[in-house]
Amino acid sequence: MPTAHAPGTTPITGVTIDAVLAGRLVRPLFQPIVDLSTRTVVGVEALARGPAGSALEFPDRLFAAAGAAGRLGELDMLCFERALEGAMAAPVAPPLLFANGEPAVMDQPLSPRLMELFASRPSFRAILEYTERALPSVPGSLLRLAGQIQLGGNGVALDDVGVDPMSLAFLPVLEPEVIKLDMSLLRDPHATHSRTVCAVVRGEARRTGALVIAEGIETEDDLVTAREMGAQWGQGWLFGRPGPLDGAGHRYDRAAAAAVRASRPGFHQPDGTPFEVASARAPRLPGTAEGIAAALDRVRHIAASDDAAVVVASTDDLPVSLYELAGQARSTIVLDRPVPGEFAVAVIGPGYGHAVCFRSTGGPELVMVDDLPTVAAVSRVLLNRHTRG
Repeated sequence: MPTAHAPGTTPITGVTIDAVLAGRLVRPLFQPIVDLSTRTVVGVEALARGPAGSALEFPDRLFAAAGAAGRLGELDMLCFERALEGAMAAPVAPPLLFANGEPAVMDQPLSPRLMELFASRPSFRAILEYTERALPSVPGSLLRLAGQIQLGGNGVALDDVGVDPMSLAFLPVLEPEVIKLDMSLLRDPHATHSRTVCAVVRGEARRTGALVIAEGIETEDDLVTAREMGAQWGQGWLFGRPGPLDGAGHRYDRAAAAAVRASRPGFHQPDGTPFEVASARAPRLPGTAEGIAAALDRVRHIAASDDAAVVVASTDDLPVSLYELAGQARSTIVLDRPVPGEFAVAVIGPGYGHAVCFRSTGGPELVMVDDLPTVAAVSRVLLNRHTRG
């Protein structure tokens, strides 16, 4: 199939990913995000394009070429840089700029150019969007990057929520400022899966103050459905297609940046060990063999009953087989830097969590916790000790 190109342009041949990167030939386009109750524009999402009319114009081929050349990290960073540059150069900057991060390279450091742009203190808040593909592959890097973004007063969003049940399990761990509902939910809002996702997201938004955005709004009926699903903001062709910011003519709601929860530096990198975090919020019990066996039996039962669950484990001195313990869990993440003298297992799923933490020194002692925020905090401590995907 011939490559599509912009009307009135001649297709460009021979453009390589090396040339795109060397010439910084990524073009950012911007799609408006609106308040569904007022239809005022509250921000924009940056979408990357290669040279117009070339074989690398559209993101699927652009990113595939970068991946094949081993240069995906460079392209991802360049896209973020160009998005910031485009928003900063616009005659009127948006209150919020949303930009996507590529999960496969989320463990790379911020580029010098990106750090320079953030240091110049843009007039808008940047929101880095993670897709759920990042969750099982680079969870530790995801949290560390979230910490870096938060330091500058910016925020994070979890994108495509609803495509994979795993995204619901990780919601309380990441606690994003923004939750973006995948457009597939809007297309089938009465399906059992859609209702479950929206119920969990509404609960998480109430608990944490996260703002909910619905994607793929194309009609007035879609807008009504999005609001029924719990979305406050939305984006889609009903409000505008991707285009340049300089001619968009948006009238922005300047209060929008403050409507997104304030950043929380350090939140994603809590202090202490898993046992210390859990025991600060739940009672310590004698670490008897019988108590440990009963606690791990409960983990096993929970993991076996829900294939959307995620198990995170520090295996130092774990007295049972991890394979047996994980059961039917959707994903199992094992620490490559366990805490000496402790083992900890957290199982977390859509709207619930359970953790078991044991310490052999000074006791031994055992803590069991079902409180979701505490389980999420234990999971963050564990995941910050996980360095490999």
